[in-house]
Amino acid sequence: MTPEPTRGRAAPILVAHGTRSLAGVDTIGRIAALVGQRIGQTRVAFVDVLGPSPSELLAETDDAALVIPVFLAAGYHVRRDIPAHVEASGHRDVTMCDNLGPDPVLAEVMRDRLWTAGWRPGDSVVMAAAGSSDPLALGEVEKAAAYLSDLIGDDVPVGYIATATPRVPEVVAEVRKRRRRVFIASYLLAPGLFHSRLAEYGADGVGEPLGADPRIADLVVDRVRAAVDGSATSHARPGNVRTM
Repeated sequence: MTPEPTRGRAAPILVAHGTRSLAGVDTIGRIAALVGQRIGQTRVAFVDVLGPSPSELLAETDDAALVIPVFLAAGYHVRRDIPAHVEASGHRDVTMCDNLGPDPVLAEVMRDRLWTAGWRPGDSVVMAAAGSSDPLALGEVEKAAAYLSDLIGDDVPVGYIATATPRVPEVVAEVRKRRRRVFIASYLLAPGLFHSRLAEYGADGVGEPLGADPRIADLVVDRVRAAVDGSATSHARPGNVRTM
């Protein structure tokens, strides 16, 4: 596939959370490879757990840079952490894309993961997200659940794995009172500790994470295009971060 042009010679850097899971790291690498097929070589940075960090990659980048946060909601890492990395790097020509979610495309991928896990229309679905202390991020998670609800034609309550309430086991137990079969839609990008916990929460099946799906890569390219065109709506930018 011929790479799509980005702004000038902007160097794409895909930024993810980070995980100790080798499968999770591999998944992020495969997403970056799919994105690279579309827009040119794309490097990976992590904001937590492992490196390289965004500031490290930006500090060694001479060309204009394009920072692509592959986060499913605009929480602390997107609104504060990544812009702080950009500031600390000293790089003076950085474009920051919007975060990956929420988006109807992600709902389509979750539905497909549910189907593979054994879900069928009529079964209940609980959407599991990592959680956040940021009300804006929680609102975006609820929007993601609304997209999935519209797609499957049924209510999709949200449960959180780590930060925020209600927690996933509580929501699964409550939904179980109304229907026999309950499935968990994993609103997580890659395998790791959080996803591994979902199997313990009493559901009849758990969808795999969103993963290295071509639709995810296409969505990343959409975020890149919006940033390059100047129509991105990122929530926080330091003085040296811009859209064009």
